[in-house]
Amino acid sequence: MAEEMLYWQALNRAMDIEMSEDESVFTLGEDVGLYGGSYRVTEGLYAKYGEWRVRDTPISEGGFTGVGVGAALVGTRPVVEIMTINFALLALDSIVNGAAKISFMSGGQFPMAIVVRTPSGVARQLGAQHAQRLEQMFMNVPGLRVAAPSTPQDAYWQLRQAIASNEPIILLEHELLYFTKGQVDIVAEPPPMHRAIVRRPGKDVTIIAYSRMALLAQEAATELAKEGIEAEVIDLRSLSPIDWDTCTASVNKTHRLLVVEEDCRFAGAGAEVAATLAERCFFSLNAPPQRVAGLDMPTPFNGALEAATIPRVPDIVEAARILCEPQKTQAAE
Repeated sequence: MAEEMLYWQALNRAMDIEMSEDESVFTLGEDVGLYGGSYRVTEGLYAKYGEWRVRDTPISEGGFTGVGVGAALVGTRPVVEIMTINFALLALDSIVNGAAKISFMSGGQFPMAIVVRTPSGVARQLGAQHAQRLEQMFMNVPGLRVAAPSTPQDAYWQLRQAIASNEPIILLEHELLYFTKGQVDIVAEPPPMHRAIVRRPGKDVTIIAYSRMALLAQEAATELAKEGIEAEVIDLRSLSPIDWDTCTASVNKTHRLLVVEEDCRFAGAGAEVAATLAERCFFSLNAPPQRVAGLDMPTPFNGALEAATIPRVPDIVEAARILCEPQKTQAAE
């Protein structure tokens, strides 16, 4: 039976269940113990499982992520919490040269069952060094999987699937989603972690997004429907690998593609999505794929300027409207 939860509560429930079922699962990071995590995801776990399995660490992302890689090498299942994806820059050697490579370089002798959870995205006036979207950097590393749940249900499912996996997985949790609510069914059968989901069916244009932008894309689709434009919204859920089959089927149906991302437009995740689907769906497209993305600049601290650097619902509506305009003209003729 489903129950309403906040996003962080869904992650907390997933952690609790996995830790109760498998003693090799433990978590480590800054403030994950007594404090309960920056966004309460590890709240209550320290009291329940003790300091051996819920380990507070110094402010040393490279160090404690490296400890996680070493722990995975000896057969445990560490869940590393990095306080913000911006600090993951300090742990790149452990993630890229360690977690992503060791299983391949050892001929599969060493599984790498490590999960790195980290808040990401633009929150509220945290400044340029704390408002980066670095998903494209991890997508470009062979050997890593990258998941980006947008709902409490997906957060619950994908964290549990990540902990159970023997592959290194980065779980991107948008900072503005932690206190969003949704129904979570803890016993429902989950789809594969990399499977994209059609959040809203449509026939006129395909809007592909992920993380918080998937929610904004659904709001935009509701607005577009008032104008007679039926947008199909796809939430990628996973950025590496990407479920190309679901995306291709949709674009071949609607013949128009709009990619929405919070990351910078240049060399972002959206560029990969647009390029690959242009290759796969070229002959069925009625117009060039379009992108709505963050501006190519450091995020301003000023709230109004900050909001202007990332996509908003009206931006998505306008881009989809322009993309569909030729279709409406042809229909009138």
